[in-house]
Amino acid sequence: MCELLAMSANTPTDLCFSFTGLTRRGGDTGPHKDGWGVAFYEGKGVRAFHDVDASSNSRLAEVVQTHPIKSEVAICHIRQANVGGTSLANTHPFRRELWGRYWVFAHNGQLSGFRPAPGFYEPVGDTDSEGLFCEMLNHLRTHCDREDSAETITEHLVQLSRSFAAQGVFNLLLSNGDWLFTYCTTKMASITRRAPFGPARLKDADVIVDFEAETTPNDIVSVIVTEPLTSDEQWDIYKPGEWRLWRQGVVELQG
Repeated sequence: MCELLAMSANTPTDLCFSFTGLTRRGGDTGPHKDGWGVAFYEGKGVRAFHDVDASSNSRLAEVVQTHPIKSEVAICHIRQANVGGTSLANTHPFRRELWGRYWVFAHNGQLSGFRPAPGFYEPVGDTDSEGLFCEMLNHLRTHCDREDSAETITEHLVQLSRSFAAQGVFNLLLSNGDWLFTYCTTKMASITRRAPFGPARLKDADVIVDFEAETTPNDIVSVIVTEPLTSDEQWDIYKPGEWRLWRQGVVELQG
């Protein structure tokens, strides 16, 4: 299986601390050595990095760890291949344009025998994950409109997620840059950091950060992961079948 990491914040925030912890699981403290990727929203644009090397020894991952790219929404994925070979085309997160926005998708799990129906969006690689992403966007493009509310779009996303989860493991991160949709079938956890901030220590690396020195009293930053990244904070564990729509660092809708 793969591991996921996402961030939703009410102010541009870097992902260096959490990303450093996750990358150690890519071939060092964990088996997820078949590539990695991360996407940062900057307004309507997306700054994305992908690599087929294990994140724990990737020079590109070192650059991302040490270069504080500020974003309100970010999505990251480290891969342990099960469907599709190790290649750049199969490296998450995947990105497509819909209604004048970039949509970014990352998936942890496997749907045995899944094949996307023909549609406007087609997968470039040969993973079931990218096929699922294309299937979801084709559904939205057919059944929704660019003027639809986040509530309406979320109803469709929940319906689709439940149908996919009935076929296998479907842990999902999906964003259009405005909001972040998350769906859990097996493992997912979140933490929301806000004032008063304190220090935190990573589980997978000897790194401690004092968030009080890095933030303002008005900041709200939420991190969503497959497995908790820190050893001294209380993480909120998703239940199987639970979904949440995050915006500006807080949960706006959930079920």
